[in-house]
Amino acid sequence: MRKLKLNSQITFLYYKDFTEAKDFFGNILNLEIIDDQGDALIYRIAKGAFIGIVDEKKGHCKAQDISAVLITLVTDNVKDWYEYLLSRGVKMETPIQKPENFPVECFFFKGPGGYEFEVQKFLVPEISEKFK
Repeated sequence: MRKLKLNSQITFLYYKDFTEAKDFFGNILNLEIIDDQGDALIYRIAKGAFIGIVDEKKGHCKAQDISAVLITLVTDNVKDWYEYLLSRGVKMETPIQKPENFPVECFFFKGPGGYEFEVQKFLVPEISEKFK
């Protein structure tokens, strides 16, 4: 069997309040819009990693009242991101932490639409390099 190749990855999140989502991803996270489809926007997170937001009224799926999705954003600057998001009025769910059983530094916050977000740094250099 021949090995099939994938070029990138996009995670689509569905929103009841599309305007709030656009403000969050564009003005708070300051992500670059790669494709504006009107009722859907795709933002670049990093090379090959994208997040899309969709107005649930026009999308394939519907927004859920309770989300079982965690979006983890990987960075080398956890403290800077924590302070920046706090300064923008983002409500943190945890302080910066280093869990005992995971070699990471991270914090969690809730984004629009009830989606959970984590900002994380891998503390093992060999693992960290895999996510760059």
